[in-house]
Amino acid sequence: MSQTEEPDQELPVVETATAKTGNGFILIVAATGLVGIAGYLITAWVPKLIGVAPYATFAVFWAFTFLVAAALTGIQQEITRGTQARLPGDTTRSGQAGKFALMAFFGVLVLVLGTAPFWQAAVFPEHGWAMVYPLAVGAASYVPLAVLAGSLYGVSHWKALFALISIEGLLRLVLVIGVAYLIPDAVAFAWAIAIPFPVAVLAVWPFARARIVGKTRLDVSLPQLTWNVGRTIVAAAAMGIMISGFPLVLKLTSPTVSADDLGIIVLAATLTRAPLIVVGMALQSFLIVFFRTRAAQFWRTLLMLEGAVVAVGLVLAVLGYLLGPPIFAFVYPEAPTVGGWIIAILVLSSALVGALCVSAPAVLSRNAHAAFSAGWIVAALTTIGCLLLPLGFIEKTVLALLVGPAAGVLLHAVYLILVRKTRVTAA
Repeated sequence: MSQTEEPDQELPVVETATAKTGNGFILIVAATGLVGIAGYLITAWVPKLIGVAPYATFAVFWAFTFLVAAALTGIQQEITRGTQARLPGDTTRSGQAGKFALMAFFGVLVLVLGTAPFWQAAVFPEHGWAMVYPLAVGAASYVPLAVLAGSLYGVSHWKALFALISIEGLLRLVLVIGVAYLIPDAVAFAWAIAIPFPVAVLAVWPFARARIVGKTRLDVSLPQLTWNVGRTIVAAAAMGIMISGFPLVLKLTSPTVSADDLGIIVLAATLTRAPLIVVGMALQSFLIVFFRTRAAQFWRTLLMLEGAVVAVGLVLAVLGYLLGPPIFAFVYPEAPTVGGWIIAILVLSSALVGALCVSAPAVLSRNAHAAFSAGWIVAALTTIGCLLLPLGFIEKTVLALLVGPAAGVLLHAVYLILVRKTRVTAA
């Protein structure tokens, strides 16, 4: 791994921090809060309506969909990093983002449908191909959503981003709860999860295109963009394995565990880890811009953010230990009990993922694609390795959730320290 930032593309123009960025933070956090609440309601409401065991099937499709979506956020991160305002008279690299979106859309569609014969029976044993089609549509439609979001982040069009994020999350809440009451069928749930991706793009694009078309350019050629996106997708896929796709990985590494046991652990992990992780994931592109505009105060910004994440995590872990079991028993009286220590550890693990969600965009903001990817990959491989250990279901799950993200944060920290020492020596 190189100890210096990569010089393989034009460096983006570094702007100073402005009130506009601060307003953007408020809007993005507000949208994230709305979507987080929507996701929380889905996670809490659906198992009450359909039962914990059927919820396991719902959770696996949800995990698979957002595992793919998490991988494709690598597109959004690279588009965010590379988008620049187009200077008057500059006609170079026109329409590259749109061309890439179209190619990647069909690429993802073909990839999902083409590989489905090898995994659909294992992942969806009861429904098979009926679950593959909504997965393919949702995954492919996430590509234009990611490109649009990345372009909007690149030009700091916060209002359009607020609309894009909010529409996608809130529409999903309406559709999923509607299906739960009207036709609580697994395939119907699958379509309710997938449809908001394309609808959000279609709703926002007419109002956002004026800020993008002809007014922005990417700082790399289309082949270089594809190469960069490939690396960020690998990192984002690793992130997805640890977060959105964790229930799927847990199911595949624990095939003998009952649906009830799997469902209750997935439910507990999702509810307790969501507050920090949802915010951390949603702010990835914003943090790239945030670190980029504060290059002169990079270390101070990084340490303050990491300290805030750890502090919030510790407070939430204590609250989870004290209040989690009675709240869980009240909301899900027929479900198995969940101990306070398990809830506290689950919350602490979310703080570690949150710390990784800060260190990763900090590294990527310095164009260090290899180090960025390596942190997430090491974290994901460590997580899977822990789940394959010959331990009890609860023990290996807790170990994986703690050790995995800690390994990724450590790698990013070592890289950044080495780069800093190299610069000091060179100076």
